[in-house]
Order: sequence, then C-alpha cells, then structure tokens
Amino acid sequence: MERPWDVYAQACPTRMVLDRLADKWSVLILDRLKPGPVRFNGLRRDIEGISQKVLSATLKKLERDGLVAREAFPTVPVTVEYSLTPLGCTLTETVSALAHWAERNMEAVIEAQKAYDAALGEARHGG
Repeated sequence: MERPWDVYAQACPTRMVLDRLADKWSVLILDRLKPGPVRFNGLRRDIEGISQKVLSATLKKLERDGLVAREAFPTVPVTVEYSLTPLGCTLTETVSALAHWAERNMEAVIEAQKAYDAALGEARHGG
C-alpha cells in the first residue's frame, strides 16, 4: 500500500526532496546528465561557477536520493562517471523545462525586479 505523502504537511519528508530539487546546482547537474554519463571534471567544466566542493556534495546528495548513479573505473588515476538513475530520468522533462524557462524568461524577470525596486524606492522616499 502506498503511503499518502502530503507536501504541505510540515513534517512530511517530501519537503527534503523539494528542497534538493529547488537548489540551482541540483537542477543544473540533473539537466547536464540528461544526454548521458559525464565525468566529474566534465560536470565541473560545463557548469560554470560551481566549486569542486559544492559539486561533490551535491552529487553525493543526489546519489543518496537515488537520482544519480556514480560509477568508478579502475584506471590510474581513477575515472568516475555520473549518470541519471531510472528515478532521476523521471525528472528530466521537469528539470529541463525549469532550466529552459529561466533562460527564456530572464529578461522579463529582470524587468520585473527593476520595476519592483523602483516602486519600493519611490515608496521609501515618499514618492
């Protein structure tokens, strides 16, 4: 019998999953793994601005959640590839849609932020 999860309930563990998926690095990693396996350094090179420490920690969390698989190859130095698990693959459309929405709508978001900041500035200065 499936357990009825309620994302709106404070103690529901689904919030941890939502928190993980709301992280920009998780979204970018999952989207980058969509085409197929990628080595650690490939991810680091492709996802500009992510530190080695943050990439490693995020990959470990995604692996623990069953979304990413890690495969080490017996080479010198060791080669490690990351790929989406079947569970991770169920997120590809959602993650890609979110990433591409951000790309398509960034100008509108920037304009909205400017308008908000201008209105807030006028209100603070009695305008």
